Amino acid sequence: MPLLLLDLDNTLVDRDAAFRAAVADFLAEHGLADSDLMWVMRIDASGYTARHEVAAALTARYGDAVPATAIRALLDNGAASRVLLAPSSREALGRAQAAGWTCVIVTNGRTAQQETKIRGTGLDQLVKGWVISEGVGHKKPDPEIFQAAAATVGASLTGAWVIGDSPHADIAGAHALSLRSVWVTGGRPWAQDSYRPTHMAPDVASAIDHAIRTTG
Repeated sequence: MPLLLLDLDNTLVDRDAAFRAAVADFLAEHGLADSDLMWVMRIDASGYTARHEVAAALTARYGDAVPATAIRALLDNGAASRVLLAPSSREALGRAQAAGWTCVIVTNGRTAQQETKIRGTGLDQLVKGWVISEGVGHKKPDPEIFQAAAATVGASLTGAWVIGDSPHADIAGAHALSLRSVWVTGGRPWAQDSYRPTHMAPDVASAIDHAIRTTG
């Protein structure tokens, strides 16, 4: 059976919810305004803002009121230590495995942080492997990271599906390689004109189920 190439953050796991909880604890611990929660989330941009830029913004805002070590801990471990794998996602991966599909995680990010999420949620037991941009030297949507994912499990990209929440990183990456894709909408409308996903689904479990039903 072909590959299922699955995004991690805000696809398999709700990275934003985990980071939001970490930020709330960070603000409370340091006596900072609760209203800063949304400011930090905007700066973070679902993890797409470079870590050093987020760190610089937090340092500039809080100055000596917050130790640099606390900011580093928030950005390095805040989301990673709190992410959870929803039962519906776990069950969908189980159905894919049972049907003979090869599931591989393809994620941008730093190796230590992303592997903490993968192992901490038990995803390492539900997929055949993973590739992380820091480790392979390429970021989605670069074709090379998807090719590395296939090579990791000794498979071909022929017939593969890409599942993810990012139009740019996941769906554009699939489009460039002529791979089928499912966009995890999270309730958002599709806004790109130059390419579209093969299918749209409200959550990753529905996305996985669609892919494994559509083998032709």
